[in-house]
Amino acid sequence: MTLNGPSLAPASGKVKRIVLLLHGYGSNGADLLSLAPHWRGALPDTLFTAPNAPERCPGMPGGYQWWALTTFTRAAMAAGAARAAPVLDGHIDDLLAAHGLAEDRLAIVGFSQGTMMALHVGPRRARPLAGILAYSGMIADPAGFAAAAVSRPPVLLVHGDADPVVPVAGFHEAKRELHRLGFPVTEHLSPGLEHSVDMDGLKAGEAFIRRVLA
Repeated sequence: MTLNGPSLAPASGKVKRIVLLLHGYGSNGADLLSLAPHWRGALPDTLFTAPNAPERCPGMPGGYQWWALTTFTRAAMAAGAARAAPVLDGHIDDLLAAHGLAEDRLAIVGFSQGTMMALHVGPRRARPLAGILAYSGMIADPAGFAAAAVSRPPVLLVHGDADPVVPVAGFHEAKRELHRLGFPVTEHLSPGLEHSVDMDGLKAGEAFIRRVLA
C-alpha cells in the first residue's frame, strides 16, 4: 500500500529538506498541510508533504484514519499503531529515496493520532530522523516503547492543557518516558487550549523545525 496526499513545494524550488505532516483521526492531509504556509518562508528549501492515512474513516466524508478507534484501550492503540507502522515506514523510505536525502533531512510533524504514529515509527528507525514535532498526542504503546526505540531524534511536545480529546496526561506521560530514555525533549504547553494548535504552538514548532533541519 502506498500513501498519497497533497504537498507544498519548496519556495526555492530545491528540495533539500522534507517536513512530513501526519494528520489526526477523521481528518486528511489537506487539513494538516494548512500548517505549512506558516513555516514555508523560514524554510525555503523544504518540501512539505501530508499524506492521507491508509484507511477511510467511516462516517466522515473525506476523512481518513491510521487505525480505527473502536476502543480506547492502550492495547488497542498499541495494536493499531503497529498495524499502520509498516506503511508509514515505507513511505518515509520512498520520500528519502525520491529526493536523495538522508534521515537527518526529514522531520515529522504529527497531530493527535498522527503524533502517535510519529512517536511510534520515528524512534524505531535505525537512523535518527531530524526531529519529531508532536502536537496534541501521546505514545500509543508506552509499555513497549523502551524496548523498541533504537534511535533518539529530538522531540518537541506541544499540547493544550484543556484538551478533552487527548488529555494533557498523555503529554506528561510522553515527556517522562522520553526523558527517561534519553531523548532530547523540549515542550510547550498552551494554557486553556483544547484539541488544536494555537499561534504560540505554531511559533514553537517553527523554531524547532528550523533548528533540527538547520
